[in-house]
Amino acid sequence: MRTKAIARHVLHPEEFRAELLDPRIQKHVTRTALGEPVGMATLTRHLETVPWISPDYFWARYPEHAARNAIYYLGFILVAPTARQGPAFHAMIESVVQVLVADRAAVGWDICSYNNTHRSIIDRLLAVLDRQANVEVAVEDSQTYYTALFAEDGATKGG
Repeated sequence: MRTKAIARHVLHPEEFRAELLDPRIQKHVTRTALGEPVGMATLTRHLETVPWISPDYFWARYPEHAARNAIYYLGFILVAPTARQGPAFHAMIESVVQVLVADRAAVGWDICSYNNTHRSIIDRLLAVLDRQANVEVAVEDSQTYYTALFAEDGATKGG
C-alpha cells in the first residue's frame, strides 16, 4: 500500500504495538487450523483512538447511537498474503458484524480507492454484510487527493 495510496495505510511499528496493547480497541484475529494467525481486524467504540477521524462527525449524525455508546470504527483489516484467497477475511468480518448487530450499532470505516478498484474490498464486505445482517450501507464522505506536475522551464500561461 505504500506505493498504491497517497495516504499512509501502514502503521509504524510503535503505532501497531500501541493498537495491540490498547484495551479500548477490539482485535478480531483469524487463525489457520494449526492456530497460526493469518488475519486481524480492529474495531473500537472509542473513536478518539482513531486519529484520522472526527468523533464529532459521528456523534452529530447518530445521536441515538452516541447516547448508547454504540458508534464504532473499523480501524484496519490485515490478511497475510498467503491467506487472501481463503476464509480469513470473511471470518474476521463475520466476527465484527456479530458485535455490531448485538449493539444495533453505527459503524464507520474507510477504504482507499486502490483497495476498492483493484481488490474489490467493498464488494467483499457487502457480501458478508448482506448474508449476515439487516444493514444499510452508504458512502458518507470522500476525499480526493490531487497532484500537480510543473514544467521545468517555469513558463507561465498567457505571457
